Amino acid sequence: MPINIIIADDDALIRESLKIIFDLDERFHVVHVAHHGKEAYDICKKEAVDVALLDVRMPILNGVEATAKIVSETMVKVLILTTFDEDDYIKNAFLNGASGYLLKNNPPEQIKNAVLAVQGGNAVVQDVVMEKIKNPPNKNPKEDRLNALTTREKEVVVLIAKGLTNKEIAEKLFISEGTVKNTVSNVLSKLALKHRTQIAIYYLED
Repeated sequence: MPINIIIADDDALIRESLKIIFDLDERFHVVHVAHHGKEAYDICKKEAVDVALLDVRMPILNGVEATAKIVSETMVKVLILTTFDEDDYIKNAFLNGASGYLLKNNPPEQIKNAVLAVQGGNAVVQDVVMEKIKNPPNKNPKEDRLNALTTREKEVVVLIAKGLTNKEIAEKLFISEGTVKNTVSNVLSKLALKHRTQIAIYYLED
């Protein structure tokens, strides 16, 4: 028996192109094409659907929201097929139960193979998407910059934030004032700041 699929995309050209691709392959049967996530969800509730191909950005109910409802209320498996590879979309799609995340720039055969894999109970994650999952971008640039400082530089930053002068810092850490000045220069460079007062503000800000 062919795999019953629905295609949900707010772009009519994409919808119809995908429908033609799948209709030409006897392994698949396109039950319906939907204009938005709500329509896709309604179809999954009423029709015998095996796999839903959902775009992410759609009106009324987007692909991630539709995934949550479809997966929680039906036996339909969801494959996200989109042009968007933003981290939040990827993370939330899988958190909401998607079985795969694929970009539309893949060749038709690869998209069809992804549907077959999802129907077979496998997860499908494109390489570029997997890289984003494994190596998420830094969400806290400030923390990343502070972590780049050496132990000595961090000590100096803390003491500057407490209002100590170079001489006081030197006495506190048992180092010369020249070493303190050089350390402060390094900190300014690494934190992309211009003067020591900014160091204190940078460190104390949330």
